[in-house]
Amino acid sequence: MTEKNVDMKEDNTVEKDLTEEQQKILTPSKLIIRKFKKRRSSVIALIILCVIILSVIFAPVISKHDPYEYDFARAKQPPSKEHILGTDELGRDYFARILYGGRVALQVGIFAVLIEVVIGCIVGGIAGYYGGWIDNVLMRATEIFMSFPFLPLVITISAIVGTSIAPEKKMYLVMIILGLLSWPGLARMIRGQILSLREQEFVLAAKALGIRNSKIIWRHLIPNTVGYIVVNATLAVASAILQESALSFLGLGVAPPVPTWGNLIQYARDMYNLQHRPWLWIPPGLCIFATVMCINLIGDGLRDAIDPKSK
Repeated sequence: MTEKNVDMKEDNTVEKDLTEEQQKILTPSKLIIRKFKKRRSSVIALIILCVIILSVIFAPVISKHDPYEYDFARAKQPPSKEHILGTDELGRDYFARILYGGRVALQVGIFAVLIEVVIGCIVGGIAGYYGGWIDNVLMRATEIFMSFPFLPLVITISAIVGTSIAPEKKMYLVMIILGLLSWPGLARMIRGQILSLREQEFVLAAKALGIRNSKIIWRHLIPNTVGYIVVNATLAVASAILQESALSFLGLGVAPPVPTWGNLIQYARDMYNLQHRPWLWIPPGLCIFATVMCINLIGDGLRDAIDPKSK
């Protein structure tokens, strides 16, 4: 064997060893995924939640019926091949209304949490970075928001403002109300994280380089709290879905004819339906339970995966 072939063989061996070492290197994202996979309950919950989300997204494909189409000749029918979960008092297909109701519930939960995250990041980021009187003013305002009883306040605002809004637009009102009243807890959490991060070397280096305070907050500090924000937001989506369902059940949330899981259960709350037509209230109740439980399990899994102290 020539010296050139020996060198090529050694180079190939070195490259192979480097490739194996690179595969063994765990980036933070890979480590989080590995930890998350160890929690079987969270993985199963993620699969179930994906099925639920895909079902409501592809509702027109799964159900051929229009959830708003009236057919009085088929009103109050029991489950059949034509209507899997029967029909309501106006002859609308109940299975289709549950699928489209899931769309509304998930939209309300996700967009309400987006509003919560934006406000929480702004308030918590500014309060934690600047400190002093700015921190005192923002935290006292946060405590004022936290001092109000959440559910009675939401019910009051929805009852007062909701009377002047069309039913198809009331979903947006619920999103805004839930988002505007849910941010204080997240803001306090972000503030606490930034109070410790602002003393780190990378922040001092950024200040020494003359980087503006706004860039330090949004490009250096907030990204370092993303893990905590994701966990908090995941659990907040489940809470928002429950709150929307409760408001709709009380008749103060999303109003018919727009379907949502809460007002579907509200429709079936009379004693006759509870005793003789369980297909009207059990499926939407199970959808709420399954969605909220899956989101909570995923949130627990993400919390354990992101926590550096967990094994």
